[in-house]
Amino acid sequence: MPEQLALDIPDAETGTQSPQEVDLAESVLKAAGGDPLVAINSLLADADFLRDQLYTASCIMSSGMARGWKPRYERLL
Repeated sequence: MPEQLALDIPDAETGTQSPQEVDLAESVLKAAGGDPLVAINSLLADADFLRDQLYTASCIMSSGMARGWKPRYERLL
């Protein structure tokens, strides 16, 4: 996806969020050029990348730093 997704992040100067609501699903589709398969494939690739980053971080992080916390690689439904 060549475009940055539009997220509703608070303004640094005022600390308030913009008044308009941002639909993340629409933002993802727009970034994928309106193609739902491209959007899904991109989200799956992002999820895989983040799982890899979480695995790497969990390997190098001491258990004392995390106070025994262990990451989950899949969300529970």
